Amino acid sequence: MKNKILNNRYRKTTNGFWLFVVVLILSFQLQAQSSREYNIKAVFLYNFTQFVDWPPSAFSNAESPFIIGILGEDPFHAALDEAVVGEKVKDHPIIVQRYHDVKDITTCHILFINLKEESKMKETLSILSGKNILTVSDMPDFAAIGGIVRFASEKNKIRLQINLPASKHADLTISSKLLQVADIVR
Repeated sequence: MKNKILNNRYRKTTNGFWLFVVVLILSFQLQAQSSREYNIKAVFLYNFTQFVDWPPSAFSNAESPFIIGILGEDPFHAALDEAVVGEKVKDHPIIVQRYHDVKDITTCHILFINLKEESKMKETLSILSGKNILTVSDMPDFAAIGGIVRFASEKNKIRLQINLPASKHADLTISSKLLQVADIVR
């Protein structure tokens, strides 16, 4: 009887161990996939600098930096910083800034918004409305609620959705080359 109890405990412990190992492996795989996805999105954010024109009034002077911001939790980690290191946009050095609150944003040119609550997202877009900021997110319906560019994942590929009226309201000119590869939201 004692051997049977010990055997059952051993089996439960062994099964628990293997379940833990499987969960750990799946967790690493999901992290690697998520990390790869955000590495690609970081490169997209940098490339937007080549396909969008900001009005001169978006810069305080000729030497002021071009700012790519992240509002909310940073899903890019170092990938975005690495993608823009040493790069410039029309003689403006690119820097990355992270914000916890939309009220902290004074100057920003591209803003990746990573907020989970739709009501908070709508409030944020309302505050940013009319500013020369290319708003970007991967939140569902982002472009439909007033954001400019949404990253949409489809069959392991990243697609773009662009809200043209929102870009015009922000006084941003998006290149036809970028518009050709995006789904337009009106």
